[in-house]
Amino acid sequence: MTRGWRLTADADLRSRNTFGIAATAPWLVEVDDCGALAEVLSLPQVRAAGPLLLGGGSNLLFAANPKAAVLSFATRRVELLGDDGATVLLHVDAGVPWHGLVMQTLDMGLAGLENLALIPGTVGAAPIQNIGAYGTEVGEFVDAVEAWDCELGAPVRLDRAACAFAYRDSLFKRVPDRYLVTAVRFALPRRRQPKLDYAGIPEELSAMGVAAATCRDVAEAVIRIRQRKLPDPAVIGNAGSFFKNPIVAEELAAQVLDQHPSLPLFRGDGPGTRKLSAAWMIEQCGWKGFREGDAGVAASHALVLVNHGDASGAQLLDLARRIAGAVRQRFGVDLQPEPRIIGAQW
Repeated sequence: MTRGWRLTADADLRSRNTFGIAATAPWLVEVDDCGALAEVLSLPQVRAAGPLLLGGGSNLLFAANPKAAVLSFATRRVELLGDDGATVLLHVDAGVPWHGLVMQTLDMGLAGLENLALIPGTVGAAPIQNIGAYGTEVGEFVDAVEAWDCELGAPVRLDRAACAFAYRDSLFKRVPDRYLVTAVRFALPRRRQPKLDYAGIPEELSAMGVAAATCRDVAEAVIRIRQRKLPDPAVIGNAGSFFKNPIVAEELAAQVLDQHPSLPLFRGDGPGTRKLSAAWMIEQCGWKGFREGDAGVAASHALVLVNHGDASGAQLLDLARRIAGAVRQRFGVDLQPEPRIIGAQW
């Protein structure tokens, strides 16, 4: 035991990734105090190759064993930084479980994160992926991200604009080896009109008998939908949605829709773009419920790749590539993975 951090050799990572993929790290460093990061990063076991930051392991696929040391933040502090009566500023350590934070903010009478309930993983991973669900993205409520800048060798704080949030994207994802996210500052409103305009939520609230929904009602509706549609990683290995919904030019969307009138379309990320349903296209190609050995696609949701037991990351990656190839051949649309792939290129 070393103050502020713990070091383990030949660390088994199977229980640290929600796919349940068997993988081993040469070294695992669990950090209990981010003030010790300079010391941790100077360790020869870590310095030899840039560390891989691992949160809840819910947004990555080990296609091979990582060659670098794996860094995990065990920090769990949630601190009130400010409250002007309308907006509350919270400091949240990277190691805090995401869903736990969502429910805690609701208990505090705060709004904003309710549509993101039951997303697996930790707070530190949230801004990297700019996690989103049911019409909300976490970047909307990020005031700043605190991180260790491996290039500068110093801690930094990046405001929302500097984080360059986009659909399932951010500065941290574009330069994955530069920043180690240590905490996130959230600016959460005390009052907010619940966001109900995403397909599925109004219907679920109606089934719950809710007429005038509160933010907590929305969270409960989202939890029910996710539990019904998405397999539980504790029961069957998965990383949630494996593919992003592709955002394409309106011209391409019109061409695809002309040939496939039932294709669901959504607003894009800006003028002249539309978002297509990856799940619909994958299902149309016949992949929903597919299984080959222990690698497969969930029967309940075509976007979710699953590990039925002992599938390797390489097998799941091969399956994902074949699915993307089928969608490209039939619809002329390229799919991109959401999880970070370790040990291989997409």
